[in-house]
Amino acid sequence: MRLDRRSFSAVLLATAAAPSLARADTPLVAITAIVEHPALDACRDGVIEGLKQQGITAETTYESAQGQPATAAQIARSFVGMNPAVIVPISTPSAQAAAAATKDIPIVFTAVTDPVDAGLVASMEKPGGNVTGLSDLSPLSQHLDLILEVTPDVKRLGFPYNPGEANAVVLLNLMRELAEGRGIEVVEATASKSADVVAAARSLTGQADAIYVPTDNTVVSALESLIAVARQARVPVYCGDTDSVARGCIGSVGFDYFQVGVQTAAIVARILKGEKPGEIAIETASGTDLYLNPAAAEAFGITLPDALLSRATKIVGA
Repeated sequence: MRLDRRSFSAVLLATAAAPSLARADTPLVAITAIVEHPALDACRDGVIEGLKQQGITAETTYESAQGQPATAAQIARSFVGMNPAVIVPISTPSAQAAAAATKDIPIVFTAVTDPVDAGLVASMEKPGGNVTGLSDLSPLSQHLDLILEVTPDVKRLGFPYNPGEANAVVLLNLMRELAEGRGIEVVEATASKSADVVAAARSLTGQADAIYVPTDNTVVSALESLIAVARQARVPVYCGDTDSVARGCIGSVGFDYFQVGVQTAAIVARILKGEKPGEIAIETASGTDLYLNPAAAEAFGITLPDALLSRATKIVGA
């Protein structure tokens, strides 16, 4: 299988006089993601910038699995052959592939919803082994608050997801529990690959009063096609990550994924400076920014309240 390769081979320099790539002691940080979409791309860029901010001189390489778990496994094995100082998998599937490929090379995952449920670590406090990282568990209760503030009549909430992504299943179960307490029924629609997302969206029109797109990499990678279907049916769409708001969702409360990457880089730096990954507690992404897209709301026939707009961290699509 041919890999879709993109490498960032520039050295991240701590100072202008830092040694060149030719130095044998320059560590290699190997970064991979299950697919390319704005949130994961921002996270990758944040890792690279964050290493620079930490004063780390390192060579980095990056590969995307283009949404294919088998390719993620192949990339992980390829990275092991490179013997990098640290592997940084972005997303749960890529983290699982890396953890299966090596028990020796340090792994610092990021953008993973529940690392314990995904089988990556023994516990959040004491991960053990060669793995640590950062969780981006979505603030689902705040997402429901936003949905009900904008569309208070929602009684059935569509939830498109890939059942093969452990993170998405965790979010589905949490959303079911939270929604039930507010008298909302969660309506599932599965999409095992990006090409299935349109069919999932169509199955929700007429069945759901609104659609919530979780931080599911399969669905997010085909977000525009889902939104096109939802707009035609006038079913408003909300999302779990703030980067998707500019792509046509009404709004989200979440993290700046570039900063998630920067936060991850600080953990990578600790390992490069000698700490053992298994002894570093899992961190949680910081920040709960409110992103709104009034133009997207208007496309769904909705006007966002002024009081909500005044609280926004960022207004996009205007």
